[in-house]
Amino acid sequence: MKNWLKKHRRIRFTLLCLALAAGLSGCATTQYYWQALSGQVALLSRQERIERVLERTDISPALREKLLETLDLRQFAEKELRLPVDGQYRNYADVRRRFVVWNVHAAPAFSLEARTWWYPWVGRLKYRGYFREDAARRLAAEIAARGDDVYVGGVEAYSTLGWFRDPILNTFIHHDSADLAEILFHELAHQQLFISGDTDFNEAFAVSVAQEGTRRWLRARKTAADIDRYDEDLRKERAFIHVVLNARAQLNALYRSGAGSEPARLRSRKEALIEEMRQAHEALRTGWGGVSPYDAWFSKPVNNARLNTVATYQDLVPGFEKLLAACGGDLPKFYAAVKQLGIRSQAERRLALERAPKPEK
Repeated sequence: MKNWLKKHRRIRFTLLCLALAAGLSGCATTQYYWQALSGQVALLSRQERIERVLERTDISPALREKLLETLDLRQFAEKELRLPVDGQYRNYADVRRRFVVWNVHAAPAFSLEARTWWYPWVGRLKYRGYFREDAARRLAAEIAARGDDVYVGGVEAYSTLGWFRDPILNTFIHHDSADLAEILFHELAHQQLFISGDTDFNEAFAVSVAQEGTRRWLRARKTAADIDRYDEDLRKERAFIHVVLNARAQLNALYRSGAGSEPARLRSRKEALIEEMRQAHEALRTGWGGVSPYDAWFSKPVNNARLNTVATYQDLVPGFEKLLAACGGDLPKFYAAVKQLGIRSQAERRLALERAPKPEK
């Protein structure tokens, strides 16, 4: 069953190791890019062409089945979704851990303005990624000590935006077919379009492409029951997103109106709004028969940094969906329209998506 944690783990950890050649100074900066470089090299050293893996006799039937499925997904992405597959996902790598990288997210205790980090070529991003969990948690602890909300999330897949040939990883290969399709289509969408410094735009675009692509692949390859199950998962996901974004909007209003208020009062109201969000999820859970795919998400502490991870991926998705519908479902036309949006300023892009008209019936 789909759940937000799986999706959140798809956050891109954009490879920035080439920035070592950019002449950046400072010990901490050099150490950061060195870990990115060494981590990527270690990953690439483990990869093997999928066809060769399939020839081996020591792999499990489950892995064999999934590797064959990825080859089909790759072909579908190229031919039907018109995504730039090139040499991506032709290899398989087992990194021998649950996540390939860990991302650090941060925001002030009484603001939803995400902390950002600057990177060469890609601009400012709303996360800092590490190949080692302990390194990510050290940074998170340093930021938290300054009073910020922090969140460290494990990442199953990321895109190097064409700098390297990204392999299929053991961290996500065993997901069910729909989730696996979403992961691959999402990461390939980043190679179709990436706007420097606009994390929300990039991720929402990739989500919209991944979901549309998954629907089309399921219709072409799977049964009606599989499609119905996917649609039901999406309905639950959107109900969850509504609950989270509604709470986030209320918190944003609180922070904006609470300038000058006592920190203790702001914190108390913040905690109350987060508790109301939990209760709203409980109501959803009851309506779903007492079981929710988002129980794991709510089992952990919720703060501004964690809420921002949902908004980053989901806030602009409705606008992209309306734009795709206005393009008659024609993906190349949709990609061209999105690229035109990419020429505008970040504020203009967001406004255009928020005001995107519903297609005429």
